[in-house]
Amino acid sequence: MVWWVNRLRCMSVAEIGYRVRRAARAKMARGATLRAVSAPTSAPLPRARTFNVQGAPTMHPGEVDALLAEADRICAGHVVLFADRSFDVGVPTVWNRDPYSGVTGPSIFSDNIAIDNPELVGDIKHVWELNRHLHLVRLAQAWSVSGDVRWLHALEQQLRSWLDQCPPLLGPNWTSPMELGIRLVNWALLWQLVGGEASLLFAGESGQRLRADWLDSIHAHCRTISRNLSRHSSANNHLIGELTGLFVASSVWPCWKASSAWMEQARRELEQQARLQYSLDGVNREQAFGYHVFSAEFLFVAGLVGQACDVGFSRTYWSVLQRALRFLRSVRDINGHVPNVGDSDDGSVFRLDAAGSDRAAQLLALGESVFGAQPASHPGVRWLLHALPGRRPDADPHESDTGWAFPDGGYLLFGSQFGEENEIKGMLDCGPLGYLGIAAHGHADALSLTLSVAGEQVLVDPGTYSYWQGQKWRDYFRGTSAHNTVRVDGRDQSVSGGRFMWLRKARASIERMPASPHEFDFRGSHDGYSRLSDPVRHLRSVRYDAATSTLVVRDEVAAKKSHAIELFWHFAPELNVRLTSTGLHVRGKRFALQMHTTGPDLKLELVRGAENPPLGWYSRCYQSKEPSDVLRISTVSSAVPVECKFTITFF
Repeated sequence: MVWWVNRLRCMSVAEIGYRVRRAARAKMARGATLRAVSAPTSAPLPRARTFNVQGAPTMHPGEVDALLAEADRICAGHVVLFADRSFDVGVPTVWNRDPYSGVTGPSIFSDNIAIDNPELVGDIKHVWELNRHLHLVRLAQAWSVSGDVRWLHALEQQLRSWLDQCPPLLGPNWTSPMELGIRLVNWALLWQLVGGEASLLFAGESGQRLRADWLDSIHAHCRTISRNLSRHSSANNHLIGELTGLFVASSVWPCWKASSAWMEQARRELEQQARLQYSLDGVNREQAFGYHVFSAEFLFVAGLVGQACDVGFSRTYWSVLQRALRFLRSVRDINGHVPNVGDSDDGSVFRLDAAGSDRAAQLLALGESVFGAQPASHPGVRWLLHALPGRRPDADPHESDTGWAFPDGGYLLFGSQFGEENEIKGMLDCGPLGYLGIAAHGHADALSLTLSVAGEQVLVDPGTYSYWQGQKWRDYFRGTSAHNTVRVDGRDQSVSGGRFMWLRKARASIERMPASPHEFDFRGSHDGYSRLSDPVRHLRSVRYDAATSTLVVRDEVAAKKSHAIELFWHFAPELNVRLTSTGLHVRGKRFALQMHTTGPDLKLELVRGAENPPLGWYSRCYQSKEPSDVLRISTVSSAVPVECKFTITFF
């Protein structure tokens, strides 16, 4: 009940009306929809598009063996989900079962399933991840490489079992339109890699029945997405994913009367959402770098399918992706680390490479091939461009490769020797909390910063860990104490209304803009604590001097009364961190960092792996956490500043 009240507080009057009408339609149409949605009003015509994909792209030594070994594991029921975790999903696969908890979701009308009830569905993220069918594309790749019909037989068994277990609108795999969109993307890749209409997969009576049932399900997917697009405060990456699935499916399978309308609507809205969801300087407005990559993957796939089908997107659309890649390229350090800003669930739109590969690197490599006409060096990119052949889009040749100031998106970079061996790269977050009314994937991290030295992460954003583990862990990883910034009176900067909802959002502002990353002099503030009975404004100055490799961070709180102030510095788990009388000493592989603190009555405490309450944890990937060192500096103050000076030296 509390969640619903909070959710209503985040909605406009128009959104409330929209959701009431949508719920009423769903309730009235359940019976009729269940009978009709799986049977198209007109039989599908044999007009599915096949891009004449033959064989496999060039593969390096060892890649074929690794691919076939993974395909064998998939056939044995061992599937990698998220970044690199293997699960036993059964042979044949039980598609409605959560492989993490073992709970099997009910085969009832999808709108009646409470996906946040672990006793009913387990961890819904694991169910959805399995049913994106990324791993089925790996079987299609195995067929492309080897020509061995056993991979087609395995695909037939997998698809048949899914179609039998997951009829339209029944069960947990029909609860999220975005998941339907991702599944359609992977089905389209699979379709192309096995040869499309002429594939041996459809040979004989059983093959023709599989084709017919599969097309019926594709139609149901498209129809369901088109009627349940995420709107208003939910129109974030979910909407991009839904539109991509609808565009891809209606382009590859233009088999029904509604197909052309679906395709045109999806293309038109994808053009619009690309502009809305990325800032003018290329930052995804969800303020979550994992979703920056995720949404860009969707947009690339839609664009490439459009090119293959001669339904091209505009130059403006592709420019959005160029700027998104520019930002991603800029924030990566020389060893490829990207700060864990905001939520991330390791979700992939497609996986055509070995599990656990660097998706940011893959996306950048895709951009080099699409925009720079460079040969595809990344194996996943080679496979994607092989499956979706087409002319390259008309791109802006004047887009720069990197930058340091992204004020519209809310990030500024400081440091020196970018791209060189002794690189020092820091990033300051001075942007909004998140996107739209609920800011679902943002974290309470206003004025936080991260730091990398010589390709080693030093000051880190601890990441996400999990969406559905205990509430204290969700609250911690998205809360202020898990970020390199200041907390006042033990409260987060922004007020949470649920796992994916913020009721009151801290607003950051830039008061002094730095001139360059190597002579960086910033001053900013946020109003997150103006809600307190004695309003507090947090002001932060950040100065970096390249000549001395010195970073100075000065924090002030402006208030009438004294408040409990905590300042947190989170360090990468691999570092050696030692507390000293005036600060601490940090040692990496090629550098040392000395920090000195000044301020009134400061208490310095090094915390690692505390659980009640949580503090001192780092999450490399979804569902994973490990202890890490956190320096907590605490005092009671109303105005006196706390200053931290970091001096970096190389060995």
